[in-house]
Amino acid sequence: MLDFHIHQPDSSLLEAIKHKIDFKTKPLGALGRLEDLSKKICLIQQTTTPELTHPTILVFAGDHGLAREGVSAFPQEVTHQMVMNFLAGGAAISVFCKLHQLNLQIIDAGVNYTFETLPNLINKKVGYGTKNSLTEEAMTPQELEQAIQAGTQLVLQQRESGCNIIGFGEMGIGNTSAASLLMAALTGISINDCIGRGTGVDEKGLAHKVKILQAVYDHHQDKTSDPMAFFRSVAGYEMAMMLGAMLQAAESKMILLVDGFIASSVYLMAHRLYPAIEAYAIFCHQSNEQGHSKMLESVSANSILHLDLRLGEGTGCALAYPLIQSSVAFINDMASFESAAVSQKS
Repeated sequence: MLDFHIHQPDSSLLEAIKHKIDFKTKPLGALGRLEDLSKKICLIQQTTTPELTHPTILVFAGDHGLAREGVSAFPQEVTHQMVMNFLAGGAAISVFCKLHQLNLQIIDAGVNYTFETLPNLINKKVGYGTKNSLTEEAMTPQELEQAIQAGTQLVLQQRESGCNIIGFGEMGIGNTSAASLLMAALTGISINDCIGRGTGVDEKGLAHKVKILQAVYDHHQDKTSDPMAFFRSVAGYEMAMMLGAMLQAAESKMILLVDGFIASSVYLMAHRLYPAIEAYAIFCHQSNEQGHSKMLESVSANSILHLDLRLGEGTGCALAYPLIQSSVAFINDMASFESAAVSQKS
């Protein structure tokens, strides 16, 4: 089922990249994290003159059977309502993508709703929401494979259209619960330390969420030695599709933009399967969700932004994109000491 070929980029170009950055008209290291981003992008693209083409954000939507247990502050129908909001241009991700000229693609991975045929909605529906992971496995092996294959196909289509930088967002009531469960299983961190407020549950709601997720974790704990079996037991269709998309993007040597808590939990799974994916991933922001900082630490990831976001949708990717553009612009367009006839430090 999983047969991807992901390799670390050739590092032989690193000295040339570093030389080009260091001899720009600035003190050594003066552009800080932008220099790190520039190096990473140059290595991914194997060039000292990188470019960003047809930047795209894929937003995968799916419902979770576990939402019936009251783990979210919002009812399940919000998932399909937000999909309609995305398509109408009224959501945060819609606004930010329009502002920064990002191609936005909305995918029905498994929403519990029958949409009319809509020109801007990509129908990859695996099912009408997953099963309730409190009592059974969220999806079958066949459903997992279908979702992963759909994700790979979507990325290949974007690659063929000229896209070389791709971000991943999601929408699904209940998916912070799935992400918390994945985090606990993949990092060994206590489930209590992985659970946050998600859509904004109050203290009573948080206590209920903790109780339910502990029960879900206990129910599937025998699968923690087989990460894919655990993933299938608790994740959503949107998360499975994103997993396939991330792995295909890395195989295709594209730049991966990882969003917040849910997208990072999917990345954790991808990294467990193919550690070399880290060479292609840029972490766009650190979420205000309780477990996200620990999750990022577990894979030694350093995010670009920390804005206390808790929204998902790929909004962190869209907000970080101008800084990524800046990292490419300075290495391509900024003068060197020699070309500008500026004296270097004595």
